[in-house]
Amino acid sequence: MRAALVGVDFGKGDFSASLEELSFLAQSAGVVPVTTIMCKRASPDAALFVGSGKADEIKQSITDLELELIIFNHALSPAQQRNLERHFQCNVVDRTSLILDIFAQRAKSHDGKVQVELAQLQHLATRLVRGWTHLERQKGGIGLRGPGETQLETDRRLLGERVKALRAKLGKLTRQRATQRRSRGRNNTFSVSLVGYTNAGKSTLFNVLTKAGVYAADQLFATLDTTSRRVYLGEAGNIVLSDTVGFIRELPHQLVVAFKATLEETIHADLLLHVVDAASPVRMDQIEQVNLVLKEIGADHIPQILVWNKIDASGQEPIIERDEYVKIRRVFVSAHSGAGIDLLRGALCEFAAGEFRKNGTALETQVSSVPGAVSPDTLP
Repeated sequence: MRAALVGVDFGKGDFSASLEELSFLAQSAGVVPVTTIMCKRASPDAALFVGSGKADEIKQSITDLELELIIFNHALSPAQQRNLERHFQCNVVDRTSLILDIFAQRAKSHDGKVQVELAQLQHLATRLVRGWTHLERQKGGIGLRGPGETQLETDRRLLGERVKALRAKLGKLTRQRATQRRSRGRNNTFSVSLVGYTNAGKSTLFNVLTKAGVYAADQLFATLDTTSRRVYLGEAGNIVLSDTVGFIRELPHQLVVAFKATLEETIHADLLLHVVDAASPVRMDQIEQVNLVLKEIGADHIPQILVWNKIDASGQEPIIERDEYVKIRRVFVSAHSGAGIDLLRGALCEFAAGEFRKNGTALETQVSSVPGAVSPDTLP
């Protein structure tokens, strides 16, 4: 499907990086971005988001380039999306809908499919009026439709019933995960969750640490389902390591809410390994976006170790960086080449041992300091 990408620069953040990410998102959804149309505005136009002049320019591009889809790098209101489709006579997708579509394509497990469908229906609920204007006359009570009920009202009622059923399923999944966590808690099992921006290399790192063989690819949202495995850390014993869904800027709120069941592994972890793409020029912005989502799900209080991944692409060396209190701050690794993985294992061992001592759990052998560690003052 041939598409045009539309981005409006409001003077906030890294605009070019955001457009590159939109192109990556579009390709991940199976779309071919043919052209990118940009403009600057102080604020969105209430009716067409981009204004009438730019809308006419986009409409001309649809004809000239034989486009089938227009993708906006922003969240559109239902009215804006409806107005744009009428103006273009072409399908219009906003950033939220695009991410939801990718999630729908990638969901493989029962848990993931339920959560994605719930998010899609919650998003659709605000847009049901689209396409039904010719069916809003009242019809008789045949089959599912009640007396005097319009097609639109029927759709809203059926959608509401489906959302209710999906929420009940998610409630059951949440209870099952809570039971599993209580079992680990009784065994004093240290729990670690991998979090980070999408495509930062979490699943590759998870496979290296656990030999699990979960799906990992150079694409956005390759992982939607939480996978947990036991990892033996020598003196610190066994820990449970969980791989979770990646985050992205402007992650749709519906997805955050729907994926609460999956993300609860993150909420209840003892430690977060925040995986960062060290080769990304916007890595600091990505760290900030991840921390915003962690705050939204109530996981911002959990201790973090930053894992600077892909150092083979950024030309850095495998080291451990500590703060002024000698606590581990960052570990520099390459999940692809294996560089620094021993340092990361040592860092996990040291942190787990410290938590056991703090909680009064005896270890047979005290863990020595991790080799290869450096203080921030000695970093280049």
